[in-house]
Amino acid sequence: MATGSLRSVPFFTSILRKYTNNIIDNPEKPQFQDIAEKFVKFYYEAFDGDRMALASLYKDQSMMTWQDYSTQGVGPIMEKLTTLPFSRVEHSLVMTAGEDWTQAVKAQPSNAEGGILVNVSGRVLVDEERNALNYTQTFQLMPDGQGSYFVFNDIFRLI
Repeated sequence: MATGSLRSVPFFTSILRKYTNNIIDNPEKPQFQDIAEKFVKFYYEAFDGDRMALASLYKDQSMMTWQDYSTQGVGPIMEKLTTLPFSRVEHSLVMTAGEDWTQAVKAQPSNAEGGILVNVSGRVLVDEERNALNYTQTFQLMPDGQGSYFVFNDIFRLI
């Protein structure tokens, strides 16, 4: 593509149309970022409290990679999440003192179907550990056709 606006590219035109409606009302936070933050808040509250509540976020075509283990489908994903080798977990998205947790959540529109790419970085405490482990987790959220989103891809990695 030579010089010109991204608006001339059909993919970006559809993404811009879908997500820029609320930029006029709130130029500080695009709709996709707001959706990502709400998703992340729910996800980690459920993960830390009742992991079975995460089942509604996945579908049969969902894929998850946890460290070096990959699996696909609601059943296998939930099997992995509910059998992780720790009983207590606490995620923290605040990376630096005084930072708002939303600063650890980055999002972008990801495709013409209205997907959202979400990247999260934070720290996690497990069981009786005193030293938090740094991690990054990336989600590809896709519209479910009923006004909400599901996790199409989920990649978790300790760093």
